[in-house]
Amino acid sequence: MNTKQEFNRLMNMQTELALATCVDGQPNVRIVNFYFDETTKVILFSTFGNNEKVKEFKVNNKVAFTTIPHIGNEHVKAKGTVRKSSRTVLDVAECFIKKIPGYKNTIEQVGKDLVLFEITFESAVVTLNFKNIEIYDLTLNVKVVVSNSSNFICASTDYAPDSTVCSKWAA
Repeated sequence: MNTKQEFNRLMNMQTELALATCVDGQPNVRIVNFYFDETTKVILFSTFGNNEKVKEFKVNNKVAFTTIPHIGNEHVKAKGTVRKSSRTVLDVAECFIKKIPGYKNTIEQVGKDLVLFEITFESAVVTLNFKNIEIYDLTLNVKVVVSNSSNFICASTDYAPDSTVCSKWAA
């Protein structure tokens, strides 16, 4: 699997993610539409500024997410941090509308009331099916292949794909 290519394909194709927060030991999850900015490597999503998740972000900015599969089990999941973006929904409206055409109505009706948030994360698990699961490192473009059957973990980079390093690991 070309992990970087599959990561980008899924982030461009899938439109929703389940966003999990936790405050005072109480987890919470909700579905949000998103756009992945390949240049800044952040997930962008919008919400009303006074809702429950915004209050939760202020208490604990650590989040987890998984994209919602629409084909089989294909998804991306990761842990990261969330913060209010310096950009506005109107700044990235065309990106959202290109990915989610129906979002145009939302932006036209309530865009000025929406707050844009960013999720930053360093790596993500890319799952195509139960046999094709790899970790993609956004900071180094490192691909990590985990083999459940042989207890080996292998890594290579996009910069030197022929230089793969493998190590035995305890299960």
